[in-house]
Amino acid sequence: MMSAMDDRDQLGRRASARPLSGDDGRGVRPPQLPDSDLTETVSRAQKGDEDAFRSIYRIVQPGLLRYLRGLVRDDAEDVASEAWSQIVRDLESFRGDGDGFRGWAATIARHRALDHLRHQRRRPAASTPLEELSDVASADDTAAYALDTVSTDTAIALIASLPRDQAEAVLLRVVMGLDVPTTARVLGKRAGAVRTATHRGLRRLAERLNKGIDEAPEHE
Repeated sequence: MMSAMDDRDQLGRRASARPLSGDDGRGVRPPQLPDSDLTETVSRAQKGDEDAFRSIYRIVQPGLLRYLRGLVRDDAEDVASEAWSQIVRDLESFRGDGDGFRGWAATIARHRALDHLRHQRRRPAASTPLEELSDVASADDTAAYALDTVSTDTAIALIASLPRDQAEAVLLRVVMGLDVPTTARVLGKRAGAVRTATHRGLRRLAERLNKGIDEAPEHE
């Protein structure tokens, strides 16, 4: 088993060091493997199936890397590599389904990003607590699809310019494709707070896109 783990570790490091394919294309939404299929693939990877690990890496990495770009910008690939090293190391201990694995990977990546920001003495990426939030319905998906009309780099920069709580909610919900309960677990928030932050973030992005913004603003 150790040899299989070593092989996966090497695979994660090599793949994380490469630029994300398709970054000069359109849209921010990653390909999604059906949850039941991903669940089975993760199970096979835990048993040492290298092809299965490559499959989950190809599916999860694009969204994970884009999420990290919204948090740590140009350092995303380094942080992703650190996250995958931990994912490989702890893979056997994971318990859950395919969507749970995406959330687990996002949680690990977020912790590595926060550690990185603290080390760099930057503003922490932790979400600002939201007070007196009402539990509103999910935002209209029109704004999410509008992000698919601009380049990936522009979309991520636009999302990253949002207030931190909104940026993380949109990155996890739209870019990584996590559902509300999983996003809430990753961020340590209530489901209602996630819905509110996502709704506000998408509304703000829609307003900016409707004004014909060609370049992402500086981070607020």
